[in-house]
Amino acid sequence: MEILSYHSAPCCHVTNLRGKRLEKSSSPRQLKRSVVRKHKVLCVTINSRWRCLKFSNLDHVFSNNRYQNRPSQSSNALKGFCHTDLRVFSSYTSYVVDDDESQRSIAKNGERVTKVLIPGLPNDPNGDREAPITSCFWEWKPKFNVHYEKSGSENVNSPPVLFLPGFGVGSFHYEKQLKDLGRDYRVWAVDFLGQGMSLPSEDPTQSKDAGNSEGETSMWGFGDETEPWANELVYSIDLWRDQVQYFIEEVIKEPVYIVGNSLGGYVALYFAASNPQLVKGVTLLNATPFWGFLPNPIRSPRLARMFPWAGTFPLPGNIRKLTEVVWQKISDPGSIAEVLKQVYADHTTKVDDVFSRIIKTAQHPAAAASLASIMFAPRGQLSFKESLSRCQINNVPICLMYGKEDPWVTPIWGLQVKRQVPEAPYYEISPAGHCPHDEVPEIVNYLLRGWIRNLDSQGSVELPLLETPESVQYNISRDVEFFREGLKRSVKVRFFGSRFSLWNAVSSYIKTRFEDLRINSK
Repeated sequence: MEILSYHSAPCCHVTNLRGKRLEKSSSPRQLKRSVVRKHKVLCVTINSRWRCLKFSNLDHVFSNNRYQNRPSQSSNALKGFCHTDLRVFSSYTSYVVDDDESQRSIAKNGERVTKVLIPGLPNDPNGDREAPITSCFWEWKPKFNVHYEKSGSENVNSPPVLFLPGFGVGSFHYEKQLKDLGRDYRVWAVDFLGQGMSLPSEDPTQSKDAGNSEGETSMWGFGDETEPWANELVYSIDLWRDQVQYFIEEVIKEPVYIVGNSLGGYVALYFAASNPQLVKGVTLLNATPFWGFLPNPIRSPRLARMFPWAGTFPLPGNIRKLTEVVWQKISDPGSIAEVLKQVYADHTTKVDDVFSRIIKTAQHPAAAASLASIMFAPRGQLSFKESLSRCQINNVPICLMYGKEDPWVTPIWGLQVKRQVPEAPYYEISPAGHCPHDEVPEIVNYLLRGWIRNLDSQGSVELPLLETPESVQYNISRDVEFFREGLKRSVKVRFFGSRFSLWNAVSSYIKTRFEDLRINSK
């Protein structure tokens, strides 16, 4: 059977394979059934602007002159559903096709598994036009120039969404979100100071000795004295928290949905705990549960005095030598390539652009000293767990979307967050590694859209991949399919419900890992 997509005016009706038609009534939750003749071809119409979904037979498409001037695209998208009833249980900015109740499979752990079809990225064969991205700079303080990218500025009545990057990357890592989500929302992605394109535009130090070696003078931050604008500058998590606060207040100018991956997840949660009035919701993408090694001077002043240097400029002599040795190793293209292999679970994922952008950042003269400042910066005033508790006290909505195959932030960390905040939706994605938003952006974008609509509708729209309000209590697995570059991909998404047991979840995870090891050993 073929599935075809084209565009139409706002409308919605569904034709299944057994001669029954589901017609959408005035209520988005009510569907009428009527008898029609059998069809071998199912045609899907999607209008993202009007949140519209339509199924019909091929003859109807070509008999209507309104659609003859619009291209139709087809693929064998529903080959697995040829002998089952089809029904729609969610259709916000996208569509989901589910098989009949009697045809659902049951996973080994007893969870119900359903196949779901979601749209691909814009400009894919079956996609729509992508949103244009604008690159900008914002001067927070003198010499503190913050780079950011934005899209969807024309969507003036839509919610604002802010993305915070992981360590070592920048706003470019959210290009797939900016191009896709920017069609419906106002979207921003920033580079943290000291990273990406927010590295300083001039040396934060100056040297008294003009006879320094050429290798040393080519690196900024290795001088003997600090420039006035860089006094007390340290690239810490407290600095990034303040950066996000002023960016929202001065650039976005209203509360936002904030999304963070890895380091960005910690900063997002830390910021939300400190400024709940500026946050509509927090989404954590494999958030790192800790950051920094040295004690925070405000929280532990006596202990902090035991460390006379904590990431400020200029770097001490011994730290300069250590930084030169370490930087030579980690900035090597081969080392960067090896790290990316660990980041992505699916090694067929195209990472050439990410690789080249990281290499370009590593060639900046301030990159090495900035890394030293980051590594020796104090911890934040709040731990990850304390930030989570404050968000819970202040009723800040939290959503978790974690790649299961992350070698660093393993599933146990996400499960611990779920245990502390059981009401937070938790989606575990597999296969996906440390950066699910870049590895499986179709899944993350779909889930983000659904979660935002759920919050904006105050719960009248169900959470993504759930059929009823009661489903939020239970663990549910979905085989989510989408098209990328003309090929169908399948990813398993597991939803952990509010009736969550950490022991059962960990036991299931360990059992799965042992099963994977057994299969791989054969």
